[in-house]
Amino acid sequence: MLSQKCKYALQALLVLARENSEELLLVSEIAERENLPKKFLEAILLELNRNGLVRSRRGRGGGYALAKPADLITFGQVVRIMDGPLAPLSCVSVNYYRRCDDCKDEQSCEIRRVMRRVRDAIANELDGTSLAAALSSTTTKELLAS
Repeated sequence: MLSQKCKYALQALLVLARENSEELLLVSEIAERENLPKKFLEAILLELNRNGLVRSRRGRGGGYALAKPADLITFGQVVRIMDGPLAPLSCVSVNYYRRCDDCKDEQSCEIRRVMRRVRDAIANELDGTSLAAALSSTTTKELLAS
C-alpha cells in the first residue's frame, strides 16, 4: 500500500511539474495548494532533494523546483525512494531481493510466481508513468506508441 508520505511526495512533485522549471516554489505554497502539512512536506522535499528529484535554494527568492524535466521522473522512482521495494514479497524484488526464510524451493513456489507477475505489473505501470504523462493523463508507453 502507498504510504501517506509517498502520496504527499507525488502531490508535491506534480505541483512542481505544473510550474515553470525555473520558478522556485516555497514549501508553504506547495503545502497550501495541496492542503498538506508543512512540516511533514519539508522533510519529504529534503529527501527528494537528497535523491536528485528536486533542487532547492535557501533564503530570499528560495524554494523548490524539479531537478530534471517532468518526463524523466517516474512514479516508480518516487515510490522506491519513499516506500522502498515495489514487490509484495522480498523474493520477487528486483532491487531488494531476499530469499523467504520459509521457502523450500523458489523455482516451484506458486505464490512466488503469482507475486512476481504482480510486481512486474506494478513496476510496468509506475515506471512507465512520468510526472508529465500523469499531468497529461497519458502513460509514457502511450506517448511512445503514438
